Amino acid sequence: MEKTKPSTAGLPVLAIATALAATAGTSYLLYRNGETWLRSLLLYLSRMKLARQVVTRFPPAWAVASRFIAGESVDEAIAATRQLNSKGMSAALDYLGESVSDAHEAAAARDQIRYLLQQIHASGVEAYASVKLSQLGLKVDENLALANLRTLLTEAKALGLRIRIDMEESALVDTTLDLYRRLRFDEGFDNVGVVIQSCLYRSEEDVRRLVNEGAWVRLVKGAYKEPPSVAYAQKAGVDAAFVRLAELLLSGDARQHGAHLAAATHDDAMIAAVQRYAAAHNLPGDAFEFQLLYGIRRERQEQLVTQGYRVRVYVPYGTAWYPYFMRRLAERPANLWFFVSNFFRA
Repeated sequence: MEKTKPSTAGLPVLAIATALAATAGTSYLLYRNGETWLRSLLLYLSRMKLARQVVTRFPPAWAVASRFIAGESVDEAIAATRQLNSKGMSAALDYLGESVSDAHEAAAARDQIRYLLQQIHASGVEAYASVKLSQLGLKVDENLALANLRTLLTEAKALGLRIRIDMEESALVDTTLDLYRRLRFDEGFDNVGVVIQSCLYRSEEDVRRLVNEGAWVRLVKGAYKEPPSVAYAQKAGVDAAFVRLAELLLSGDARQHGAHLAAATHDDAMIAAVQRYAAAHNLPGDAFEFQLLYGIRRERQEQLVTQGYRVRVYVPYGTAWYPYFMRRLAERPANLWFFVSNFFRA
């Protein structure tokens, strides 16, 4: 009798589950002394196609991901924005997707974001759109991404809306800033802004130039795994840089040139540093805004509103939620533990 070979169909699932379990099981022990290792592993998994296939087909994954993602449709994103508006908060809407591999995918993303702009305008919600250049084809062809972004900025300008270009990994920073400046200064799109990551050594020089240009800047810490040759390896260095850059974007020179800061952080120490600087320099309420992520520390978002600060919530939506979801797990081990415990319970 021929022996039946053991099935290997479940091995990929087991491999990913084991990796996630190992990560989660040590997350609390690593949180204080080895958080960098934990974050690195999760960011590595965020780029794995096999991990994406396994996780996105696992129902409890969406149960956790939906904490951070408004839904899969434009209608759900608009409804979430309307709720935020009712609580005194604006929104930055992000149709999820990145690193597309061909022109057809880039065109499809462009058309979806164009539809988003039309729905923002039609609904009357207070929001702008955030886009990633790799979603618009940057890794396929630079001119493709430029053309797609130009189409979106043209649509947005006609509707009286703005678009912010998200910043991706360090290898794309120069190209991102070059395309931003080309569209803003050479082609006259004054409705475009950009993002800067405090984790990168180069960011202070970038911010000084953006201040002189009167840029509209979203300042973040950075959610990508970067080599120590280009980025601060420790949280203390990233935090100190965040405060320095925020102060540059709130400085007298920044106000004189028309630069505007969106301080995107959930870190109370960073929020307090911005508040202290603003108070010490008697800055008006519209001189800057705080930005926080959808579904994270909602009570803090509402508290900032009651304190009189402008608050905008970054609202992601769409079916391509896996990389974004994994980056959120990398930021909070407690979210990872909840996810993996549900994985094995199922």
